[in-house]
Amino acid sequence: MYISGRERKILETLLDTEQASTVKQIAADLNVSERTIHRDLKNVEDILYDHHLSLNRKTGQGLRIAGQKTDKQNLKLILNNVKHTDFTPEERQAMMLLTLLETNEPIKLLRLASDLKVTIATISNDLYQVEKTLQKFRLSLERRQGYGVEIKGKEADKRSAISYLFTKHVDEFSFISLLKENIQKQAQSDVQTISNRLLDLVHPEKLQIIKREVDKIRDELPYDLADNAYIGLVVHLALAIERLQQGENIRLDPEHLQQMQETHEYEIAASLIKQLEKAFDLPIPEDETGYITMHLMGAKLRINHDYIIEDSNLDIAYQARKLIHYVSSNLHKDLTAHTQLLKDLVAHLKPTIYRLKQKMGIKNPMIDQIKQDYPILFDLIKSGVREAFPSIDFPDEEIGYLVLHFGSALLQKEAAVSLKALVVCSSGIGTAKLLATKLQQQIPEIKQVENKSLFELPEINLSEYDLIVSTIPLQEIDREYVIASPMLEQADIRKIKKAVRRKKINYPVLKKKHENQQKKPRKAEQTIEKIRMIHHYSTAILQLLDNFKITEIPSKHNKEDILREACQTLQHEQVLEKDELVLDKLLKREEQGGLGIPGTHLVLFHTRSKAVKSLSFTIFAIDYPIKVQGMDGNEMQVDRILLMLAPKQTTHQALEILSFLSGLLVEDDGILNALQSADETTVKQLLTEQLNQFIEQKLLD
Repeated sequence: MYISGRERKILETLLDTEQASTVKQIAADLNVSERTIHRDLKNVEDILYDHHLSLNRKTGQGLRIAGQKTDKQNLKLILNNVKHTDFTPEERQAMMLLTLLETNEPIKLLRLASDLKVTIATISNDLYQVEKTLQKFRLSLERRQGYGVEIKGKEADKRSAISYLFTKHVDEFSFISLLKENIQKQAQSDVQTISNRLLDLVHPEKLQIIKREVDKIRDELPYDLADNAYIGLVVHLALAIERLQQGENIRLDPEHLQQMQETHEYEIAASLIKQLEKAFDLPIPEDETGYITMHLMGAKLRINHDYIIEDSNLDIAYQARKLIHYVSSNLHKDLTAHTQLLKDLVAHLKPTIYRLKQKMGIKNPMIDQIKQDYPILFDLIKSGVREAFPSIDFPDEEIGYLVLHFGSALLQKEAAVSLKALVVCSSGIGTAKLLATKLQQQIPEIKQVENKSLFELPEINLSEYDLIVSTIPLQEIDREYVIASPMLEQADIRKIKKAVRRKKINYPVLKKKHENQQKKPRKAEQTIEKIRMIHHYSTAILQLLDNFKITEIPSKHNKEDILREACQTLQHEQVLEKDELVLDKLLKREEQGGLGIPGTHLVLFHTRSKAVKSLSFTIFAIDYPIKVQGMDGNEMQVDRILLMLAPKQTTHQALEILSFLSGLLVEDDGILNALQSADETTVKQLLTEQLNQFIEQKLLD
């Protein structure tokens, strides 16, 4: 099977996330036009179809792959092993850079073009991007007609560039555990990818020896190594051994080397180098000891953060405090007394600044997500480090880590924040209340929840809400929102908690409270308004209890026939008119998401329509179960249909009553059990008691 590089990247992007990705985002990631992505999607859909998957396109949300988890995993494996020769520009440029770094002689453009199966013009254009990358490592690209192309520079800088490719294209955290498996796959496959090319640089047996020796010296360090720093050190040593065996030696500045020789890290590095000389029967120059010392000094992760009082850290502590003042001033949020933030920043910045000064590179796999989630805080800190650290060039990857530190501090400052959420479903009843109840149970920061229907959205001031959660896609709104199942599954909770964290962190940046002091109505007006509200509540409750009944429907061939008979029954009882109109709305509502209540044999159909004359809550019992989709997305069998209807134009109090009833389906096991098994008299008695408690509480409010 042949898959183009761009198609593969689109598939990988969609497979790697549960959230929808927009065409605009994918186009930006691949540095192509949106029209190009739309053109590629036809082949992408064909590939998905061949693997029992499909592409869901949701207006206003984006693209998401739908299908079984096992099918998605199988496609991932196939993408990892498919023999593709069409690389994305970024992958092609990385391949070129690695090829040039591996060789010590000029390479003809024709050879590069042949290896990567592109034109010489494409290679020539890519070399401009490669040259920009090399400049970060103080390397240059020598290009001459008839000569070819060659990288010029110091060996230490070449290794830094190779290490950069490792951190960018190979998952360091799983590197050691997956290496053997990867090598075994390579024995059976000639898959050409940048990650496999990089893995080929290091022999697995050598890697195991180096790992063993590094493990021995870890206990000698006065601090622990972060996991990524530990793995990075192993990789750097492995590259050093490979390069030394090829005759490529490091040359360090003698004065700098002499300074390092006085450190404890140098002693440990010298001990490590001595063991590696024995293991590989290879003389290792003293400059290599200094090179490893640099990495030890740049990989510190203190266990005790109180060390900021050390003299060597006072300058960093001063600059970190200056950064905190800058951020606090611009946020109008005082973080200067946040001692832990200062300690964390100093602990993080000391090794980071060393790495930056030594041009060792920093990897942050979360950087794109951080920029997307906290754009204003990111820009603020980026300008802050220019003022606090004017002599150091902080890359975006490092700014991202600083955003996380400040974000954590802001979360603590905003721990007691009270958020107001808007829950939207197609009708504003039923599933909206189920979701609202679950939200307040699972997300403690959400203190207020309002339920609205889809057609009410144009009349709502969305700026009044901190968070919008919907059971259906929303079109033409300029606010971010989260789509969630009415039963609020774990994946939904994670998405919403992430949104809440963003809101809490961005709160002091974006939120400016404008409290409009409204003139309080006179006491007589308040009393009249309360009487009017109680009247609306009472009218709605009486309608529901008068219309409530449990009706048995004989076996029908399908769900549509059952709902049709239910609507005809209610039309005969003058609850509604134009039964086909209501039936159509009920069926369309089900298309938007499952309605079965998990853990029961109940399904809740609900809608609002101009064909409904009064509030209605009825139960239709069928003698043979039917299959429906549950609110959790799983198929289930039901034998009782709960039907909740409301007029399209009705009072807020009537909708609140229906929401209250829907909430009972989540909160009250006694009601659920009764709805599944009890007779009409018992259920009506329970409903009457609950609605009576509801109206009594309203009288007390």
